[in-house]
Amino acid sequence: MQGVQFVYTRIYNSPCGKLVLGALGDGLCLCNWLHGKNNKTVYDRLQRLLNAKFVECPTDVTTEASKQLDAYFAGERRKFDVPLILSGTTFQITVWKALLQISYGTTVSYSELARNIDMPNAVRAVANANGANAISIFVPCHRVIGNDGSLTGYAGGLNVKKYLLALEKTYMSQCSCSTLKNS
Repeated sequence: MQGVQFVYTRIYNSPCGKLVLGALGDGLCLCNWLHGKNNKTVYDRLQRLLNAKFVECPTDVTTEASKQLDAYFAGERRKFDVPLILSGTTFQITVWKALLQISYGTTVSYSELARNIDMPNAVRAVANANGANAISIFVPCHRVIGNDGSLTGYAGGLNVKKYLLALEKTYMSQCSCSTLKNS
């Protein structure tokens, strides 16, 4: 068994709440709402799977993630290119990779997401995996909605989910693709 690793964290002040960014080596493994639900579960899972302890200290990765979040919130970035470390079960990682395929400014239902991973009967499991996402915004779990179009659970709260979706819709209608980074 390898020795304990360190996840280096910093706080990011977004327009809709504080996020904890965490880096392990050259990858981002955490972007979680500071006052979100399920925080203990997310942190415990990361500590266990990564054999890691959390230490507050900015790194190049968390600094770059902060810059990319600044650009996202300013409507200048639709995709992120910070390397990600997805830590979960094989199923969870499959769901999170499917989340990465949801385009900026669009939404899918939990049922659609389940169909996208060829598991149409796993809607509840997909919803649970979505809720276990430790890298909010970068892995856009906020883009998943209820089958009836309603906003359902989000670690940062429904007001934050509503804010993020409105932000993306606003910039989709206002900005031309040529002015955005990584469109």
